[in-house]
Amino acid sequence: MSLPAQARMRPAPSGRATSEVTLQYPRDSVPAGAAATARIRIDYGQPHLRGRALHTDSLVPYDRPWRTGANNATTLTTDVDLVLGGQPVAKGTYTIWTIPSRGTWRLMLQKAVDPPPMQMVYDAANDAARVELRRTTLATPVESLTMWLIPATAPGAARGELRIAWGTTQLTTDWSMR
Repeated sequence: MSLPAQARMRPAPSGRATSEVTLQYPRDSVPAGAAATARIRIDYGQPHLRGRALHTDSLVPYDRPWRTGANNATTLTTDVDLVLGGQPVAKGTYTIWTIPSRGTWRLMLQKAVDPPPMQMVYDAANDAARVELRRTTLATPVESLTMWLIPATAPGAARGELRIAWGTTQLTTDWSMR
């Protein structure tokens, strides 16, 4: 008697990841009509290098808009008005694009469409904000694209840093609540 071959599970080429900051008013000081908490969230497909070179025509090409992440669109959703890299960003949901270069990278936010189109196509006319990113080279490469929303702990208005890392490239910009 022959037994059927057992199917083997394999890991998917990429998964989903999120970074989220929750903002809240101090106890008993919520303004009338305001929500007690608000969120800033990035949701993205997390591709992995798996031995590949990062900057190639098929993975992350230089000097062309890149739909930052893998598979579905990368989104930034904010319940509050922000300033991102010096640019005003109204509360809402946006898709994130970047233009990688050998020098400065740019991040573009485009107003998200619901439902998103099957094939994402960048159109500069749809930019809600365009930000130059600070770039540093990492000593130890990061295998999987990773994005963080890092809140500052200093007193005052809510603020922090958006950080993106993959391979030996790390990109940052500041965010703050308006």
